[in-house]
Amino acid sequence: MKQFKGRVVVPGTCTAEALVSHGGFNTLASYQMALMFGDKQVKCGDQNNADIYKKPMLNKALCLPMTIGSTTGGMILYTACSMGKQPACMLFSEPIDSLAASGAILGDVWTEAKMPVVDMLGAEFLDYVKTGMTVTVKEDGVVEVE
Repeated sequence: MKQFKGRVVVPGTCTAEALVSHGGFNTLASYQMALMFGDKQVKCGDQNNADIYKKPMLNKALCLPMTIGSTTGGMILYTACSMGKQPACMLFSEPIDSLAASGAILGDVWTEAKMPVVDMLGAEFLDYVKTGMTVTVKEDGVVEVE
């Protein structure tokens, strides 16, 4: 087991299976099909993200460097939370952008969704964590990877 310490953006705890993207996460492209057509597994629809394309995102520890793409990203995250289709948590190796932060915070404040978000975990975090590993998020921003 290895521990990483990041900055808490949305507080909370969880344990989930990791889903790792080494490229930027395009929120709109990743969620659009799943949200529009009721995909119960919420499979990633971003064909430009080979790491996670067509893989279920629901209840996963989404590990990524950053979000990219449209200014709708925050609203997409909020919508996923309001529909109960969010990942278990979002873990950023880099600082979170304002759009993703706003969507995650609105999801926390305005919905029943529980989706802890931690950023600034560092490049070593993204090099270490692999899809399928177990990730535990602690209230203080410590992330344990097994």
